[in-house]
Amino acid sequence: MAQHATLADVALLAGVSLATASRALAEGHGRTVGVDLRARVHAAALELNYSPNANAQAMRGRRFTIGMVVHDIADPVAATIASGVLAAAREKGIPVSIATTGTDADAEVRHVEMLRQLRVSAIILAGSRFVESSAQRWLEEEVAAMRGGGGSVVVIGQPQLHTDTIAVDNFGGAAHLARVLWSQGYRRFAVLAGPEELLTSQDRLAGFRQGLADNGRALPEENVLSSEMTRKGGYTAMTELLERDIDVDCVFAVTDMMAVGAMAALRDQRLSVPTDMAIAGFGDIPVLRDIQPSLTTVRLPLEQMGRRALALAISTSGSVDVTEPVVESVEGEVVVRASTPGLAG
Repeated sequence: MAQHATLADVALLAGVSLATASRALAEGHGRTVGVDLRARVHAAALELNYSPNANAQAMRGRRFTIGMVVHDIADPVAATIASGVLAAAREKGIPVSIATTGTDADAEVRHVEMLRQLRVSAIILAGSRFVESSAQRWLEEEVAAMRGGGGSVVVIGQPQLHTDTIAVDNFGGAAHLARVLWSQGYRRFAVLAGPEELLTSQDRLAGFRQGLADNGRALPEENVLSSEMTRKGGYTAMTELLERDIDVDCVFAVTDMMAVGAMAALRDQRLSVPTDMAIAGFGDIPVLRDIQPSLTTVRLPLEQMGRRALALAISTSGSVDVTEPVVESVEGEVVVRASTPGLAG
């Protein structure tokens, strides 16, 4: 049986990137590609007898399969999202393969490339996007190739990859949290942030700054401590904050697990939450049911996000229309609990 030419074949013959080839062939995107480049791509497609519809039809002819890529399946956020994907897939009889990458951007791209070469029907990427890098551009190429061949790619994170996305409003959720904490009487804040290259951490930090700025308060740079977005990272960052002896009455950790680690660090120093310091997190992961005092946080519908990602992957797989990615926004809900009871007066 003859093999259909792929978008990658067209890009190679035309001497352009996969993303450029995809845009040049997509209806309505001519304005983003120069006339000469567009002509080269169309000439290459004609020479190879490339047909996006044929590729999509071939994709539809196989059993539907999903490849999911997460940073760390042991992380409660990723695990809860994955449970939503798996539950929805099980209901539909769809097999799902899961790969983990850590925070290695190159590893993430390699897994996506491998899944595309294995010809899965759809790929779900769950986790923070990275600050612009060569790996990010490489990932964009892989996503364009996957979509150009009739597969679907759904991101749960920031809408950076020109593909269907379940986009969490990290900025808005953190800004709302800051305003709520301010209304409770807290005035001296510190933030336990994640690695600077992760957009989730950047967005939550920026949102929290904005929420304080809305009340006329700036967040001092020395009150921001960066570490891994894990329990260990939260413990390390809180320990450093205590060593700096900064006068703080409330700490925002950009993930719940960082907040859990921060609370452990305070206990080890014989300090009490919230008597000595109030703490808030972000995510509302299931493990919080076992944490005392109960943690104020920004609740995200994590399992439902996974379910929605699968539904979106199914609905767009086999389509060759790569011009209009679907972006669904998810807003968090501030949930006030015992870790931030508020200050009298």
